[in-house]
Amino acid sequence: MFFNKGKSEIEVPKGKVVAFLNQKGGVGKTTMCFNSAHALKDKGHKVLCIDMDPQANLSLLFDVDLSENEGASIHHLMVNSVRELKTLHTSNILSDVLIKGEVDLIPACQDLSGFELTMAPISGPRQLILKRFLEKNDLLNKYDYILLDCPPTLGLLVINSVCAVDGVIVPFRPDDFSKKGLLHFYEMLADVQDMGIVNSPKILAHIPNLVDNRRKQEELDLEEIRQVIIEKLGKDLLLEPFYNRAQLVKSQASKKSVFDYSSKEYRPLHQQFHKIADVIEGLNA
Repeated sequence: MFFNKGKSEIEVPKGKVVAFLNQKGGVGKTTMCFNSAHALKDKGHKVLCIDMDPQANLSLLFDVDLSENEGASIHHLMVNSVRELKTLHTSNILSDVLIKGEVDLIPACQDLSGFELTMAPISGPRQLILKRFLEKNDLLNKYDYILLDCPPTLGLLVINSVCAVDGVIVPFRPDDFSKKGLLHFYEMLADVQDMGIVNSPKILAHIPNLVDNRRKQEELDLEEIRQVIIEKLGKDLLLEPFYNRAQLVKSQASKKSVFDYSSKEYRPLHQQFHKIADVIEGLNA
């Protein structure tokens, strides 16, 4: 796609970037990101996952373990993309780090935990390092969708992710902590908008995860969270809850997506993740 700017034409990248975000840990961001990527692949799209969490759980789901510092990660690529950090540059380029598969991956390692300190000396906007890395490597023209699995913080890694994406998806567990966390999350998005560097990304969906339908309190908390979403965003962006399913646990333990299983027990999960893929595809509407 092109648009005119004076006499020249500037290409608009076709790809869209989506972050799976929640400042609270243990809500299933990694599982949601991994299976949503495979749902998009199942629908015929070319998909890249980027692990932005120093815990590197998404990388482990792809059966990639850099815990022994064997190989480079997204951390090294982002450092290499900053000219002011030349003394810290390594010889690694994207092709050294990118892991090809049904869904491609740029893995993470523990080095990411020092990202904020590493970037402290630079004079340019530290919030845009990831965005500029994606642009420099033309990744938005090489992939239909790029999914980011983000750490459970509101630090510089998450700010970089938010400044680089078109949309965000928020997995959560229905409890009082999640309700309070959502308010902080909305405030963070407003802060990004106030920076004036980029537009705040679109909130695509909230996904209730690890729901126990036997607990009445969870039903009440979920309804309260729905009202908070409607009040803040003006519409209900709550997707169908994911209940504690043995099939999801089994696939994760086997480092496979739910789409690697064709038995009828997995079909409800196929449908749910396809609905998330539908929401993501809506960015192109």
